[in-house]
Amino acid sequence: MVGPVDPAPISPQAPHAGSSTSYRAALSLLASLFFMWGFITVINNTLLPHLRSVFSLSYTQATLIESVWFIAYFFASLPSAWLIERVGYQRALVIGLGIMALGALGMIPAARLPSYAITLTSLFVIASGITLLQVAANPYVAVIGPPQTASSRLNLVQAFNSVGTTLAPLFGGYLILGRSTSGTTQGEAVLTQAERLADAQSVQLPYLIVAVTLVLLAVVIARFKLPLLGQSMQRATREERALRSLWHHRNLVLGIPAIFIYLIAEIGVSNLFINFVSQPHIGNLTHAQASNYLFLLWGGMMVGRFAGSLLMRRIAAETVLALFSVGAFVVMLLTVFATGAVAMWSLIAVGLFHSIMFPTIFTLGIKGLGPLTEEGSGLLVMAIAGGALVVVQGWLADRYGLQHAFLLTAACELYVLFYALWGARTTPVR
Repeated sequence: MVGPVDPAPISPQAPHAGSSTSYRAALSLLASLFFMWGFITVINNTLLPHLRSVFSLSYTQATLIESVWFIAYFFASLPSAWLIERVGYQRALVIGLGIMALGALGMIPAARLPSYAITLTSLFVIASGITLLQVAANPYVAVIGPPQTASSRLNLVQAFNSVGTTLAPLFGGYLILGRSTSGTTQGEAVLTQAERLADAQSVQLPYLIVAVTLVLLAVVIARFKLPLLGQSMQRATREERALRSLWHHRNLVLGIPAIFIYLIAEIGVSNLFINFVSQPHIGNLTHAQASNYLFLLWGGMMVGRFAGSLLMRRIAAETVLALFSVGAFVVMLLTVFATGAVAMWSLIAVGLFHSIMFPTIFTLGIKGLGPLTEEGSGLLVMAIAGGALVVVQGWLADRYGLQHAFLLTAACELYVLFYALWGARTTPVR
């Protein structure tokens, strides 16, 4: 079975083209893409509590916004691979940025009306553009330089992604929550019709800034001469792939649900964070104040990736993943059963433990795949759609209370632990 990513022009064994200087310059430019999609994804975390007040949404309806975002990963992956085969990687990156800019501009009429349906549609469009960037940029970064430093390059651009996710809450907190009635009111705000309209329109400036930035970045990438990748190996690689099966690799087969389940945990925490710490018995904060603590959650993920990278130089990746999953499970239990500062800081701490999970599961999942690496990578990218099931946590919050809904997150950490201890083991090639 062929996954959603089949980047025919490249191969893991393909030689890199161009000088060392050219691929390093290209890598620097591509790092900006990782920054932007991390930044825009986390803007949603400040947008959700804002929209919940504007549209008087239940937790289920609010988390549906994020579900729509991740559903796009599922539906846009295959069309993205098809598009890349026909127009190439550079044009695909430009098109992806253009799609994102179009979705960002769609948030302006959504705010003016205001319209919940147009908001969902615009966010789906933005996420579809990000999916195209992910499908194109991840394999491109992997082969743009010497093969022996592929992991180093991927970790580097993922660090820029973390920088984007760390800065986004400050941007959203200042320009969205800090300029709205719902964001500066203590506790759950009940808005008048005039206040709802004014709050909705506070979204326009941030997304206009994002749209202009995306267009400028698309123009730069369109004019930049990205190094060409080895097309001469396309036929041989496809013939070799046809003789093997992805489903003989346990680390991939169990890694796909590991990515899927981990995304439920990560997105559930980040999306409900502001609402949780704002509660009187937890942090008793305004939404704008809570967004500053969301900055610490994502900052912990950035710090954890650097720390985890250092640990993995001495300790097996599976062991580090197991230790971090145990830590995440413990702090989530504290979040559920404690109150006040203990519950708030334990939820912040889970960012540190979540930090290495996605890249480590991804790396373990494609280990030993050889010529099947690209298809396996595609299936793992498609599994990011697991973030769409955050709506289940919203339903649990409505039915059993927001705090007890984080038991779902704790259960997700246990599957990651299972994968680290047993599921990530490679099996002999048949």
